[in-house]
This record gives sequence, structure tokens and C-alpha cells, in this order.
Amino acid sequence: MHAGPVFGRDVADAAWRPSAGDLTDSRIARFIRGLGIEGLEALHARAVGDPAWFWAAAADDLRLDWQHAPSQTLDAQAGIAFSKWWGGGAFNYAAACLDRRAASDPDGPAVVWEGEDGAAVRLTNADLRATVHRAAAALELEGVTEGDRVGIFLPMLPETVVIVLALGVLRAIYTPIFSGYGPGAVASRLADCEASVLVTADGFLRRGSVVRLKEAADAALPDAPTVQRVIVVRRLGERAGAVPWMSHRDRWWDEALADAAAAGATSVDVPPTDPETPYMLIYTSGTTGRPKGAVHVHGGFPIKGAQDLAHGFDLGKGDTLFWFTDLGWMMGPWAISGALLLDATLFLYEGAPDHPGPDRLWDLVARHRVTHLGLSPTLVRALMAHGTEPVSGHDLSSLRVLGSTGEPWNPDPWWWFFREIGGGRLPIVNYSGGTEVSGGIVSCALLAPIKPTSFNGPAIGMAADVVDAAGRPVRGAVGELIVRAPWPGMTRGFWRDRERYLDTYWRRWPDVWVHGDWAEIDADGYWYIHGRSDDTLKVAGKRVGPAEVESAAVAHSAVLEAAAIGIPHELKGETIVVFCVLRPGETDSPELRASIGGRVVEELGKTLRPEAVEIVRTLPKTRNGKVMRRVVRAAYLGIDPGDVSALEDPSAVEAIRGLTGARP
Repeated sequence: MHAGPVFGRDVADAAWRPSAGDLTDSRIARFIRGLGIEGLEALHARAVGDPAWFWAAAADDLRLDWQHAPSQTLDAQAGIAFSKWWGGGAFNYAAACLDRRAASDPDGPAVVWEGEDGAAVRLTNADLRATVHRAAAALELEGVTEGDRVGIFLPMLPETVVIVLALGVLRAIYTPIFSGYGPGAVASRLADCEASVLVTADGFLRRGSVVRLKEAADAALPDAPTVQRVIVVRRLGERAGAVPWMSHRDRWWDEALADAAAAGATSVDVPPTDPETPYMLIYTSGTTGRPKGAVHVHGGFPIKGAQDLAHGFDLGKGDTLFWFTDLGWMMGPWAISGALLLDATLFLYEGAPDHPGPDRLWDLVARHRVTHLGLSPTLVRALMAHGTEPVSGHDLSSLRVLGSTGEPWNPDPWWWFFREIGGGRLPIVNYSGGTEVSGGIVSCALLAPIKPTSFNGPAIGMAADVVDAAGRPVRGAVGELIVRAPWPGMTRGFWRDRERYLDTYWRRWPDVWVHGDWAEIDADGYWYIHGRSDDTLKVAGKRVGPAEVESAAVAHSAVLEAAAIGIPHELKGETIVVFCVLRPGETDSPELRASIGGRVVEELGKTLRPEAVEIVRTLPKTRNGKVMRRVVRAAYLGIDPGDVSALEDPSAVEAIRGLTGARP
């Protein structure tokens, strides 16, 4: 099934190697030792061959708080695409995040939050459980019942965590919506899942400015007619100014809590929950068609995320996880359920990472003694542009593990993150999978060395492989990333669209999940992601991932970051345009553009010489730092880029529209 090494071996160019402590005391080392298995390779081989055995063992290691222990781990009788897990058991993930912690360590920290304005909240384990139960009682009085869909259009606030868990306790289904979306994107998600309730806020802060979230919500609701109730968290109060209000529909959250308390409703019963009960409906961002709503269940996404955090990131009691994200991206729900299931502390931040000064993020890490920090490569590049001075003024010694996800790395920012933030001593756990996966397909295990920008193997327990166009395993060349065996975190399908789910993942090869990423495994067993396979550029018959072109451009000493797109070409079919952001102090010139294009040729060959190199001030990115290539391409070609409300700086799109370059 797998050709060659599965996990990276020790090589001269490995940047990080496990310490003696990692090899004996990490969670994955203790897990392997407890199973009596001879090392990581043997564990993975058995996990791939017997998923039911592996996930039962993993669940025991995670000390999951079952309401009833399962009698069967895996049921694939309906086919691998519709596998069911934990038969005969009962598991409510929200209760599992709350009850044991509150009983065993009531005063221990559960959630710590800081706003951009310095406002702060700290919830102990006992606080969190009591607050969630009060919230569940209030939501129940507002008419929320089991199976109802509730949209959550909030930034990362304490109330966000509380309401997410309260809906889990009630066995309702929440839909997380990115707090930067405009009305159209909000409406499409609410309408597709037929949400009856929307939870939002009066506003929040971003770079010192008020984002009027309630106004965006109101603008969305005419196109989401099933929403009957809007619950509004009072984040800013008077600073939000006049908040539009419909008295028959809108409800302040603090008033709903007060009314529930006055009625004596401060807690709810949590009946045994079938692990296959849906709890979250999270939409993936597509370039065409309506959004795809991935259905996740109590016994799926939370368990997969917790297992990745435990066995990949070595997260546990006494640790503090800070992943810079939003609830609308899967890493938000992943961080909430994963940290809380593992008895770790969850740290949340509301604002921009470099406001009011370029050291804000490093100040947060130092003051809150963060142990596990997750950033996207693009965000690292943005922070890197400020230099090392903002970093050097802060004590980052609490950090144990660095994490990254969202896109492929370029070498320079990887090394900067490794050396300047990790001091050359911390592993960077590169992590890639997706919303429908509930976490990682490929990752880094702390029992094997790590090469720059790489994954040193599959995520533990994932039967990942890389195959060619005929579905045969391939090494040393780019192929399709696939998974050959089920795992609990698999989406249970797209909301009310079984055929689209099968078409997207399962129909290319029998019983094989085709993820849609280009990947490569090198001769030493290290894995690399080269971008989405549907992003592939095809120039004169030669296929290349945009990430390869971007890495080549960023290898030029003048380039800070880059985005590569394909545009139509009469002879070649498609040709490449590279958009570059220059390093501070560099100046645009025809000679510089030619030099950057020449560097791409040096790396990739003459066939892939860019038709044009365009210099821009910034690239269109989402607020969590993901470059939106589809938006770059649409703006450059003068076509409709679709919904751009998720962008951090919409002016970046207008700047690209103003270019002429090689546009046909």
C-alpha cells in the first residue's frame, strides 16, 4: 500500500530533531510504550491496517468522558464513505469538555480571552461549566431545541466558546460563520442550512476601528427567511453606537441570561447522546456554486482534533493553546473542542496581531505564557516584515511547540519562525487536512526529525498516500493526496447533498478519499503539499502547482511574498503571472521584475517562465492570512471575483484591477 518510508528519517538537512525527552516523555511516546509497540512506524502500520483497533486505543489514551462506553468502534457496512463510529456508546462532546474538568480541577484555567482594547476575561473550569449551562438554559427558553440549526456570526469572544458548547449540550447544530464575511456570504450559509436562530454581536474591534457586526447580520437576513430570532452579544456597548433593532426578532444576550436566571433556569440535563448526532455544520469556501456544508458529529470532529493535538502537537494539561484564527475557519472549532477535551487552557484573542504595535502577538504569548502557538505562513510573513525588534523585547520561553496550517511554506519565513520565535529549539508542526477531515491528513510527529517546510509523515492514524493519475503510489514526484481508510473525523456528508459529497471525494477511485491537494513524498520520507489540485497551472502541457512558482519567486532576495495565477494564452493554453510584494527597502524596476522571473526559470525551467511579474503593495488575503488566488486572478482578468467580504484589505483587489501587464 505504501512505497518507501512513511515518516522522515534523520538526514543532514533536518532542522529539528527530537530531544531525549521527546523520545520518552511526549504523549505519542507514552502512547506507543503503553501499547507495547516497537516505535512510530509500527504504530502507523497497524493503525492503517486496523483503524478500529487504532481509534479505540486512541480514545482510551485521550481519556474521553463517555456517557456510555461504546461496544463497537467502527461500522462500515454501508460503505467506507458512510462509516459510523462508537456503536452502542453515548458521547456528548460539550459535556465531555466540561464535566470532568469542573469536577477534578474546578479552579484550573479553561478559557482566557483578551480583546484588542485590553479587555480580559478568565474562566476557570467550574466557571465555564456553570456559564455554559446557564447559556443552554437561556437558549432553551429562546426556543432552541435538539436538531435546530443556529448560525454563530461572532469573533473569538468568551461568549463564542460558551454558546458553541451550550448548543452542544442542547444537541442543536451550530453553523460557524467567519466574522469578516459580508451579508451575501452570511445569508447563503444561513439559508442553506435553514437556520432558525442567529447569534451575533453589536460589534467588535479591528485595528482600533469598530466592525458593526449587527449591521452586516441585518443586511443578510432578508435572504435568510428561516431566521426568526437574532441574539446579540453586547461586546462594545456604547462604543458600538446606535444598533439597529427589531423588537419582535432581536434579543440582547445578557438580557436572555438574566431572564432565564430569574425564571430559575440555570442548568439543563444532558441526556445520553448518540455519537453520530450532528453538532456542527461548517461550510467550505468554494470558487463556484453554493457553499458545501460539511456535517460533523459529536463522536467525530472533536475526537479527531483532540487526537491530532495530543499525538501530533503534544498538548495536554498545563498547556495553553493559542491558534490565531476565527470561528468561521475550522481551526476555531478545532481549537475549542481539542483544547478543552485535553484539559489544556484555550487562549483567545479578538483583534489584529500587530495592533496597536507590531509586537502585539508576541506580547500576548509572553504575558499569557502560551505553550502552543499556531500561525499561518502568510501571517508569519507579515509579522516577519516588522523585523526582529518586536520579538526580542518579549520572553517567549513558555513556548514548547509551534504550529502552522492553511497553505504551503516558503523557506525564508519557515526559518524565521523557527529561529526567531522558536529559538532554533522548537518543532514546527506543519499540519494540513481540511474542514471535511476535522484536522490533519499530514502532520509532524515529535518522534522524527523535521526538514524545513515539510511534514515528516501522515497524521498519526491516517492512511494517507500520494498517487499518480492511475491511482498508483508515487514517490519523488507530485501526485494526488489520498486517504485509504476511514477515520472518525470524516464529514458525514454535505448537508442534504449526498451525491455532491460522493462526487467530491469518493468517485474517482473505489473506496479512496481524494482530497484535492497536490502532494509529494521525497526519497527521505518527508511529505510536501503543493497546493490545491484544482489550482493547478498547465503551461504548454506542463502542470505545476502555484505554490511551486511562488516558492521560486520568494527565493529571490527582494521578494517577501508572492501569488501565482494562470491566465489564458493563445498558444500555450495558459501562462503564468506572478504577483510579488517586495521586502522593505526594495524598489520596483523592470530589471528587478526580470530578475524575479529569471529566478523562477532557474528553479522550474524555461517552460514555466512567467509571462509577467507584477509588483503590488499587498496581496488579497483573508483575515487569518490565506492568500485568495481566485480573487487575484479574477481581478487581474477583469471578471467578477465573487464574494470578497472575507478579505482583510479590499483595496488590494482594486490595485490589481488597475494593472495592465499581460492581461489578454
